[in-house]
Amino acid sequence: MDKLTQPIKNFFDGFKKGDKITRCAYFIMGSGAFLRKQFIKGYLYLSAQILFILYMIRFGFSQLSGLTTLGTTLAGEVFDEAQGIYLYSEGHNSMLMLLFGVFCIFVIIGFFAIYFMSVRGAIANQKLIEEGKSLPGFRDELKTLLNERYHVTILALPTILTFAFTIAPLVFMVLIAFTNFDVDHQPPGSLFTWVGLQNFKDLLYNNKIISGTFFALLKWTFIWAIFATFLNYIFGMLLAMLINSKGIKIKKFWRTIFIISIAIPQFVSLLLMSQLLHDQGPVNVLLMNWGVISEPIKFLTNGTLAKITVIVVNLWVGVPYTMLITSGILMNIPEDMYESARIDGAGPVRQFFSITLPYMLSVTTPYLITQFIGNINNFNLIFLLTGGGPLSLDYYQAGKTDLLVTWLYKLTLTEKNYALASTVGIIIFVISAVLSLVVFRKVTAKESDFQ
Repeated sequence: MDKLTQPIKNFFDGFKKGDKITRCAYFIMGSGAFLRKQFIKGYLYLSAQILFILYMIRFGFSQLSGLTTLGTTLAGEVFDEAQGIYLYSEGHNSMLMLLFGVFCIFVIIGFFAIYFMSVRGAIANQKLIEEGKSLPGFRDELKTLLNERYHVTILALPTILTFAFTIAPLVFMVLIAFTNFDVDHQPPGSLFTWVGLQNFKDLLYNNKIISGTFFALLKWTFIWAIFATFLNYIFGMLLAMLINSKGIKIKKFWRTIFIISIAIPQFVSLLLMSQLLHDQGPVNVLLMNWGVISEPIKFLTNGTLAKITVIVVNLWVGVPYTMLITSGILMNIPEDMYESARIDGAGPVRQFFSITLPYMLSVTTPYLITQFIGNINNFNLIFLLTGGGPLSLDYYQAGKTDLLVTWLYKLTLTEKNYALASTVGIIIFVISAVLSLVVFRKVTAKESDFQ
C-alpha cells in the first residue's frame, strides 16, 4: 500500500516544501528545468503542455463530449429550401465517437504521466541544489538513459505499442459491452448508445433464452476444458512413460511416429476428421458395409455423441504434444528417488503417485494452467470439427458443442450483436484470469512443500 500512497505523498510534500521554481513547475511544465538552465528539457516539457492544451481545445473536449452521448444526429437527407434540393447530412458516427473518446482518454493519461515526470524532476533538482550538487545537463541525462536507466529506454517503445495495440483495443471492447451496438444499431446509418449493465443482466438472468444459452455453454465449456486438459495430460504422460521404459526398444522411432501428427497442420487434420465422421462419411459407410451398424452413427449431429467425439479427437491431436513435453521431464527425475522407493518396498503404482506425479505437477503447473485456459478458448477444434453443432432451438445462435468463444464468434459475425459478444468476452476474460490466479497460487504452495 505504501508503494501506491508514497508517490502521492511526495507530490504534495514537494509543493509544500518546494521553493518558488519548484512550485511554478506544478503549473507550468518544464519551468522547474528551464528556470534552472536545463533549457532543452524545459522546452520539451513546455511543448508537451502547449500541444496538449491545443489538442484539448481543438479536439479533446468535443471528443469527450461525444463519448458521453455517442452521437445524437442521424445521417440522412435534409431539404435545403434555398436551393430547393435535398442535401446529404453525414450525421454522427457512434463508432468513431467512441474510438476518438477512448483515444482522448489515453492522451490525457499520457499527458499526466509526463506532467508527473516534470514535477518529480523539479523536486529532484531542488534537492540536488540543497545538497550542493550540480544539476545534470541534457547530455548527461541522455547518457544516463543509455547506461544506468537503459532498461527504461529499451522498454519505452514496447510499452507504448502495448498501450496502442493491446490495452486500447481491450478498453474499446469493454466499453462496447455497455452499449446497444447490435444489428439494429449499425453506424453510420443508425446510432448506438450507452445502456449500462443491461447486456450483463440479459446474459445472466434477464433474458431467459440468452441466459439459458450462456449457462449451458459455460457448463459445457468447463466440462470440455477439464476433460481436454487432464485426459491429454494423463495419456500423454503415460505414453511418455511407456516409451521411456527400459523394455521398449527404438524409442526414437516411436517418438517420431507420434510427433508426425504434430507436423500436419491442425486445421487440415480437423477438417479431414470432420469429413471422416460425417453421417455419410467413410467411417459410417464402412461400418454399414461390414454389417457392424444398420444406420449411421451420428458422431457430429447428435449432441451427446458430438461432445464425446470432440473430446476423443482432441486426444488424438493433443496427446503427442504432452508426450513430447513430459518425456524430457521424466528423463530428468533422479533415479536415486526410485531406488530409495524400491528399497522401501514401494511398487510401481506407489512410485508413480509418490514420486512421478508430484514431480511432474511441480514442473508442469504453468503448462497445465496454460492448457486449461487455452482449452476454454479452443476455437479451432470446435469450429473446424463440428462448427458448434448440432444446432439447438433452445439456444440463442449456438449449438450443442459451442464453447463460449465460438458463441462469441457467431454473435459477432452472424448475429452482429457486438455488445453481447463483448459482454461474453469480458466474462471469458474474468473466468480465465481468476482461475489462473487461484490455481497457480495453490499449486505453487504445494510445490514448495514437495521440494
